[in-house]
Amino acid sequence: MADIFRAHGQVYRATHVLRPEQRKVIRAITACRTAVLGGHLDVCPDCGDERPSFNSCRNRHCPKCQALAQARWVQKRQERILPTHYFHVVFTLPGELRPLGLRNQRLIYGLLFSAASSTLLELGLDPGRLGALLGITAVLHTWTRELRYHPHLHCIVTGGGLSPDSERWVETGADYLFPFEVLSRLFRGKFLDSLSRAYEKELLEMTYELAAPGAFEQLKSRLYEKGWVVYAKPPFAGAEQVFSYLGRYTHRVAISNNRIVELNPHQVTIATRDGNTVSMSPQKFIRRFLMHVLPDGFVKIRHYGLMASGNVNTKLELARDLLKIPSHAHQSDPGPETNNTESDDWQTLLKELTGIDIGICPACGSTHRYRILIPRTPVLVLCCRSP
Repeated sequence: MADIFRAHGQVYRATHVLRPEQRKVIRAITACRTAVLGGHLDVCPDCGDERPSFNSCRNRHCPKCQALAQARWVQKRQERILPTHYFHVVFTLPGELRPLGLRNQRLIYGLLFSAASSTLLELGLDPGRLGALLGITAVLHTWTRELRYHPHLHCIVTGGGLSPDSERWVETGADYLFPFEVLSRLFRGKFLDSLSRAYEKELLEMTYELAAPGAFEQLKSRLYEKGWVVYAKPPFAGAEQVFSYLGRYTHRVAISNNRIVELNPHQVTIATRDGNTVSMSPQKFIRRFLMHVLPDGFVKIRHYGLMASGNVNTKLELARDLLKIPSHAHQSDPGPETNNTESDDWQTLLKELTGIDIGICPACGSTHRYRILIPRTPVLVLCCRSP
């Protein structure tokens, strides 16, 4: 990704209008793990081996910076796993809404989270169905394997919930949550109702086609007549798999570096599915990648029901007690000496993920290795605006 931005990013910036967060992503990925951000020089006094390591940009859209963040997230979420089966439900926006979504990302994505979560919670609390409060973790994705714009929400849902009186755990069937048709219709109704209210309050930036009189009402009528895609993947085999599996979704970016199989001055070739590939010009590739840059500050991982932050220490603990498992929150009260600093934490996680111990010299195996700070390298910051 960095090579593509270095070779073609300046031309793209000069010919396209970019949002501030898109310009920031280009700068971050280009500078990631280079002397621009500074770093450390690992020195072994026994054999004289010296190896520089440069700092990461830590941008959430950078394909090189997500492994440690993902590992930390999974580590924390493991404490909230309940010993029950889980469902993986996916809510997808119809293609007719994608142009509106690109112009109103923060609003449309927020409505997607709201409509999907309230659909699941409402059906879960319905006495005629489950009659219990579910636990939900939702993650937003906006891409296909070809990098096309395709907003959808991955929801990991507990296979049961806490009864309204908080005195029993109500379990669902092992392979059935709710009827897909009911999920689809309720999700559609909730989303379009919220979208209509946003339109009435003039909160939407309309496309050229939808700015015409009556065009929005016609769109809404077509969407009410259309079946919306909601589907569930096979249930997980066990609770232990849930957040390790979900971790692959939470910190995934639109494309990883290992999926870019060929790069030349005229085209970029990326891997898709089943050994297939697709090629496009570098400018088209950059445009598709930048479509998936989220607005600054937008939270793409959200928790609802039992997993909501307001219920973690109350209703989730009651559910844990009913399911007869010990609470992680009550197992220990870590003091200052048991809380690793972020520096110690990343070194430990790096060793767990890669087997690399930065305290050991890779040349001679000495444990006397030490680090010297490499300051940032000043660079000329180019204007990212179009002429």
